[in-house]
Amino acid sequence: MSLFKTMAITASSLTAQRVRMDVISNNVANMETTKTNEGGPYQRKLVKFRPIVADDFQATLAAARGKQLPTEGVEVVQVGIDQTPGRKVFDPNHLDADADGFVVMPNVDVLVEIADMMSASRSYEAGVTVFNSAKSMFISSLEIGRG
Repeated sequence: MSLFKTMAITASSLTAQRVRMDVISNNVANMETTKTNEGGPYQRKLVKFRPIVADDFQATLAAARGKQLPTEGVEVVQVGIDQTPGRKVFDPNHLDADADGFVVMPNVDVLVEIADMMSASRSYEAGVTVFNSAKSMFISSLEIGRG
């Protein structure tokens, strides 16, 4: 695998993890939003990834042999909505309370979001490490050619 391909694959993972962290941040920011433009409470968003499959002769050959297709990175397929229902909280003074005094809160759990953010952050850090290692190898190879 070439160094440029390694950098491209790593860059795609960095982009995907950045989107994931943005979505998680948005979830946390809206964890108290009880009324959205759609009418109900905020619904937690989830990021779905998929591998970018190589589209060349090697990929065609691997598919014909029944082997796993080579990938060239990862991409965000969609930012979907978590359909888990929100929790009901008794707060008769809230503007969005129903006739019984209950408010449907967003389905965002701060502990789950923190765990997801830590996972995304660690994945991003790992990608940066791989990218920097590839860059260092590339610079070293240029130094060898110079001498």
